[in-house]
Amino acid sequence: MRANNKRCGSRQAGADSGGRTGASLYQEITDRIIAELERGTVPWVKPWGRARTGLGLPRNAATQRRYSGINILILWGAVIERGFPSQNWLTFRQALSLGGNVRKGEHGTTIVHADRFVPKNEKQRADTDGDEPQAVPFLKRFTVFNVAQCDNLPEHLYDAGEPLPEREMVPQAEALIHATGADFRIGGERAFYMPGSDTIQVPPQPAFFHQIDYYRTCFHELGFIASVLLASAPAAGRA
Repeated sequence: MRANNKRCGSRQAGADSGGRTGASLYQEITDRIIAELERGTVPWVKPWGRARTGLGLPRNAATQRRYSGINILILWGAVIERGFPSQNWLTFRQALSLGGNVRKGEHGTTIVHADRFVPKNEKQRADTDGDEPQAVPFLKRFTVFNVAQCDNLPEHLYDAGEPLPEREMVPQAEALIHATGADFRIGGERAFYMPGSDTIQVPPQPAFFHQIDYYRTCFHELGFIASVLLASAPAAGRA
């Protein structure tokens, strides 16, 4: 068992469901994904992550059921953005039922459950008209917490992340990068070219979900150096 001091988990994001309308919930999720796309933080856009666990399917730690649909993308984004070492998640009440608790001050991640139901008046209409009742789709929100945000859970639920693997070096790509003479700085969670210092920053190669993408990112950033050099070169024929 972890952490002897049993603190009451915060419900700041904490009830199992909320009362917003389906339309606003759809819009909230859409806006969140668009924002992550623009920041390049979702795993199918940014080929590396700071998460300390593999990019497996997230699951509910109490039921062992895998999350599906849009919830996979939401929880992947949370794992990568916040560096969680596990793909295991729980609701506030599930953490309590397992003998643990959500740490005070922790903020959960909102996921959704999509389903359909047939209203009573629709059933009556269908019976009267002699046709099939039309089901109405709905979304219900839940707030879940990564097990890394909880204390006192059974030890096996803390699915520790595996250490980063060894580099998968491609000698030809390494030689080409070296031949450019560019100043590469390895580390951090971002990839960018800094014109002021004329340096390129990239995450370590093992942080990439597919290590070949490390070289693609390096060559992409080298392209920025080429564009800066071309922009600063004098026009053809000019003294």
